Amino acid sequence: MAQIIIDKQNGELAFRLERFENLNQFDHLQRKNYYSIILLHGSNYTLNVDLSHYELQGNQMIFLSPYQPFMISSKESCSGWLLNFHPDFFCTYRHQNEIETEGILFNNFHGLPHFKISEEALFFNLIDQISKEMDRDSIAQHEVLVAFLKVFLIEAVRQKKEFDKDIVPKFSDSQSEILQNLVDSIENNYCELHSPKEYADALCVSTKTLAKIVKKYLQQTPSFLISNRIIIEAKRELYLTSKPLKQIAANLGYDDEFYFSRFFKKKVGVSPDNYRKTVGFAKLEKL
Repeated sequence: MAQIIIDKQNGELAFRLERFENLNQFDHLQRKNYYSIILLHGSNYTLNVDLSHYELQGNQMIFLSPYQPFMISSKESCSGWLLNFHPDFFCTYRHQNEIETEGILFNNFHGLPHFKISEEALFFNLIDQISKEMDRDSIAQHEVLVAFLKVFLIEAVRQKKEFDKDIVPKFSDSQSEILQNLVDSIENNYCELHSPKEYADALCVSTKTLAKIVKKYLQQTPSFLISNRIIIEAKRELYLTSKPLKQIAANLGYDDEFYFSRFFKKKVGVSPDNYRKTVGFAKLEKL
């Protein structure tokens, strides 16, 4: 049964906790205008996020940003917990210096959107406390739930970092070193360089070689990594500022705001304007 808090100002979901016994609600491609955290237990199941396909086992935690497309399926029995929160309920950007969720749990343009849970006890204890607090409907409920959520996210960041140490390629050969250089180059140049060829030229390799390396280590394409990083920044600017789309597009290296709007909608599933309407805007300016 789901426990839900609705934002009284706009009637939208603010916070949700649900125990599920099967994957029926996840068996089709979907996009939500809020963050999703899924604690999943099962022998074998398949996770699809963006254009990536993951075969997972055991106890996993999955992290999804607003409008990130995903689905989960399995031929076997699976159960777990679903935690949703809207950016208006808890803004990850405002607490980035404390918790470091952005780039580790959410909006990591080259990393995995999941990790294998090493220690469950704290998570389940926090879920129990969150559930009890949602039943109370008492004074300062929002503050208490945010406090629980912060602890939950901090522990998730810690376990995700440890998980990444074991699965991230060790840069001990020339190919993996090229991959690291590509990731760094995209992070530093995504506002100016938009094509795989530009990055291949900068790294002194062929586009074919670059594509093979990205496929080998990340099961992705260079184009996907580049566009994903651009979209992450566009989402951030749309949410945190009141900048007009033309300015955001120009800052990201696009002279034509209408072309950028089509590019954004193709990648995210909604227009920049609808993204602001459903997720929020100018949040940094309203502090």
